[in-house]
Amino acid sequence: MCGIAGFVSAKPLDQARSIVERMSGEIAHRGPDDFGYFQDEFVALGHRRLSIVDVAGGHQPMTNAARSHWIVYNGEVFNHAVIRPELESLGYKYATRCDTETILHAATQWGSGCLEKFRGMFAFTIWDTRTKTLFCARDRLGIKPFYYFFNGRIFAFASEIKALLEHPEISPEFEDSTISEYLAFGYVSGQQTMFRNIRKLMPGHSAKVQLANGKLELSIEQYWDLPHPTSSGEEISESEWVAETRRRLEETVQMRLMSDVPLGLFLSGGVDSSAIAALVKRMANGLVKTFSVGYAEEKYSELGYAAQVAKAIGTDHHQIKLSREEFFESLPRLIWHEDEPICWPSSVSLYFVSKLAAQQVKVVLTGEGSDELFGGYERYHWNQLNSRYLSAYQAVPAGMRRWVRGQVATSGLLNASLRRKLGHTFIGREETTESLFLDNFYSAFSESQQGQLLREKPASIYDNYLGYENKWGNESHLRRMLYADQKTYLVELLMKQDQMSMACSIESRVPFLDHTFVEFAMRAPDSLKIKGATQKYLFKKSVEDLLPHDIVHRKKMGFPTPLRQWLLDPGVDSLYDALTDKNGFVAAYTDLDQLRGLIERHRGGFEDATDRIWRLLNLQLWGDIFITGRREKWWNGAMSVLSTK
Repeated sequence: MCGIAGFVSAKPLDQARSIVERMSGEIAHRGPDDFGYFQDEFVALGHRRLSIVDVAGGHQPMTNAARSHWIVYNGEVFNHAVIRPELESLGYKYATRCDTETILHAATQWGSGCLEKFRGMFAFTIWDTRTKTLFCARDRLGIKPFYYFFNGRIFAFASEIKALLEHPEISPEFEDSTISEYLAFGYVSGQQTMFRNIRKLMPGHSAKVQLANGKLELSIEQYWDLPHPTSSGEEISESEWVAETRRRLEETVQMRLMSDVPLGLFLSGGVDSSAIAALVKRMANGLVKTFSVGYAEEKYSELGYAAQVAKAIGTDHHQIKLSREEFFESLPRLIWHEDEPICWPSSVSLYFVSKLAAQQVKVVLTGEGSDELFGGYERYHWNQLNSRYLSAYQAVPAGMRRWVRGQVATSGLLNASLRRKLGHTFIGREETTESLFLDNFYSAFSESQQGQLLREKPASIYDNYLGYENKWGNESHLRRMLYADQKTYLVELLMKQDQMSMACSIESRVPFLDHTFVEFAMRAPDSLKIKGATQKYLFKKSVEDLLPHDIVHRKKMGFPTPLRQWLLDPGVDSLYDALTDKNGFVAAYTDLDQLRGLIERHRGGFEDATDRIWRLLNLQLWGDIFITGRREKWWNGAMSVLSTK
């Protein structure tokens, strides 16, 4: 795990070394063990190294024997030892034991075809000094980040956006077209970022930047997408599916134990991380360390479950409790680490458990990705039920259905709790994907709510998501949801995982997201993913011998945070004052009277606006930290005014 940064220019470079040093220095937390630079007439490459494999021999930028190709690379290719003999048989000589050299030789031998051979997580660039071509690639699922800026004169890239902002041709400007999707989802799901002209290289994509005739030409292509399932799999028995799921999971976990430095696990006490911990305990030699985070507010803490699992499987367990003061005071710097507003409060928890783990290990395994493969989120089950019953309900005349929806929304004959529950069903919602699924289970701010709050008419907020769901239009509804989530929601989760762990200089690995395991899981029939009221049925059956029954089958908590309780505390007036500051970033885009009304309704208990307030608070802090030049307002402990002391 490392940090990469650099740029290629259409004209000969001036002061390139100092620029790339600043870019790399801005992400020094990603690689405190080593650093290096390469520069020629048109390119500058920088690298910060967190040494994991071949600690002594993996210095970057790395070159080949002919010094014709130079690589900077972030990640791990877990099957590099399998690829190496083939390259050696073709005449390539190795100077190290690390996977970086395998990537370099493979790209030299097979060009972009090398990507088909790699199993792992990676983001890299290779500069060919002979053809003046920069080749860039990002792993299939988006585990490792890759951001870039291109204006025809320069192409700059980095592991984090803040490194790009150190280049003198790149200035931080808000891409205001993203505000609607941000308010809805909490993130921007396509190529765009919230910084104008800064893009993501999307998962499963590669890019080439060609210097020719004094010009730079950029081309991007997709080298991998999740293949459509070739069959429903119904001809395979349930027991065979269970056995194969277990076999493949064991393989991908074993592969991710590759390390020359201490390794541990994040343990939430849920079935995903617990199953991985149990498998690692069986595979590893010596003590297995696990790490958990929770809160003093027991209702929102999974520490008890994590401790139960640790005791049952026999790990060396460590935990930390996060206070309200620590949570709020850390927020500005964590927004800086994430580069964009923090989508989920659990990012803060993740940072603190990473900080705890970093005291003892340099690599952790996590349980991210299982829900998007096996149907673990409740929204999948409820949306299936809504869709099923809606088919019958549509026999009721449309006018009558509209009248019923109106009664659910406004009738005084129904109490607020019943109206809220019915409002999540097919009875209380319009009969579109946007209303029945996205507004219902995803969106903090619906399009109509944004229309009331924003100064400008909101842009379409669901285009990216629906584009992915519609791409799999011939598949089952569950498969379409899983595919769209893997392309949008999961990518943001992985960014959170990467940025928060790397802020503490540790590498996180995600066994569930080996691409061969993902392809296998998506072939499994829907009936084995959600069976009756049991979600992730297939996965749970495959690991139920590893863990206590009540851990395998307990209700998912999903890394909860006591945010709603904190935002209702009478002592947080200063937080709301900051949010409604007429000189703040948010004020330029919202109607402050509408915002004050939202806050009043929330604090008065008339509606739960926790998610919406969280979105706006993060937008306010992010704008001041990156865009308005008011970073110092929040930077040196000033967020303590938002804590409740």
